[in-house]
Amino acid sequence: MTSASERGSAAGGARRQLAAPHQRAGDALAPWERSPFAVAVDLAVFTIRDGALAVLLVERGEEPFAGSWALPGGFVEPDEDAEQAAWRELREETGVDRFPGHLEQLRTYSAPDRDPRQRVVSIAHVALAPDLPEPRAGTDAADARWWVVDDLLEGPDAPTLAFDHRQILLDARERVRAKLEYTTLATEFVAEPFTLPELRRVYAAVWGTPPDLGNFRRKVLGTDGFVVPTDARGEPTEAGGRRALLYRRGPATAVSPPMARG
Repeated sequence: MTSASERGSAAGGARRQLAAPHQRAGDALAPWERSPFAVAVDLAVFTIRDGALAVLLVERGEEPFAGSWALPGGFVEPDEDAEQAAWRELREETGVDRFPGHLEQLRTYSAPDRDPRQRVVSIAHVALAPDLPEPRAGTDAADARWWVVDDLLEGPDAPTLAFDHRQILLDARERVRAKLEYTTLATEFVAEPFTLPELRRVYAAVWGTPPDLGNFRRKVLGTDGFVVPTDARGEPTEAGGRRALLYRRGPATAVSPPMARG
């Protein structure tokens, strides 16, 4: 026969199981007693250079991966958020200061072994703007330069990128490619004012092939607020044809239905 004390003990145990059915070994630890990890940021900064999509990389001057090329980035300080850390690291590692272009979060990379030093969770960002300056190596970088993205990802002599930065770069390029289909993001790659041929060359650089000319003009000029015409015209063409109209970015952000990739 079970005693009253044994029944009370069993009931108490059952109540504890019902109160926390998801409890696992180690859940009793306080948050500060668990294995620590660091939070970092990485940036895929894109621009168009000589008609090609280019990304900014730094040559690491310190271990791990000393001598390897990597996306700019670093650890988030206690007194800043991820976006503040992204701009600070960009300035410190490349000398490129905050610019009035586009910046958005890409995704979080959290594989346990992505950094050999310790557990590091990185919040990756995509940034893009026209006519970004030549970088210069900063505090913990041996060098900084622009690379043609296709050469990095598909070229026979492409360097091995540090950490998981090749995957981040692949994801960032696909994000930009996809957003050019259904948003007006392409206008962030050109300096104002711009011509439609200049804007079409952005699609060619990002997608690897230009969009159909007729479809491109229908989408850009038929989407209210995609571009805003000015009263000026561009430089004369080499063939001596009519000078192209100049445009500015409009308030629209979406393209529907999307523009088909070339």
